[in-house]
Amino acid sequence: MICEYKGKHPKIAKSAFIAEDAVVTGDVKIGEDSSVWFKTVIRGDVSPTEIGDRVNIQDLSMLHQSPDKKLIVEDGVTVGHQVTLHSSIVRKNALIGMGSIILDGAEVGEEAFVGAGSLVPPGKKIPPRTLALGRPAKVVRDLTEEDFSEMDRIRREYVEKGQYYKKLREE
Repeated sequence: MICEYKGKHPKIAKSAFIAEDAVVTGDVKIGEDSSVWFKTVIRGDVSPTEIGDRVNIQDLSMLHQSPDKKLIVEDGVTVGHQVTLHSSIVRKNALIGMGSIILDGAEVGEEAFVGAGSLVPPGKKIPPRTLALGRPAKVVRDLTEEDFSEMDRIRREYVEKGQYYKKLREE
């Protein structure tokens, strides 16, 4: 379901795939070749949400904001299954592992990896190109070329899957 909230309409790129049972409402922008998967909720009814190009927001995730604190997800980000993003910033090509929670004012650096089930508390900064794990998340190591290859593979596969499902819907 894609709907307006108090005169604010989602702006979704034509090449984006939005699953039929996802909810996108209000002041939300979604970029080219991005995908929003099954049962995901993106509510732009408090502050804006900006989602870049080639972003995948996987199944059962929830994106929301606090007053005057937008949510920003830059290009190439992977948001795993059942992730909560709330008024935070996720920088270019980062990966948020399934079941993680990223809270108000937190920032995940470019090409960083937040491991599954992690909690990034309010205001915490995860440095670029690092792996952070735990509740609360702590940096455990720098990422390797193997890590970057796997993150890139996931990103590419989700763009392909999104385009596949989009094409099916149009037939």
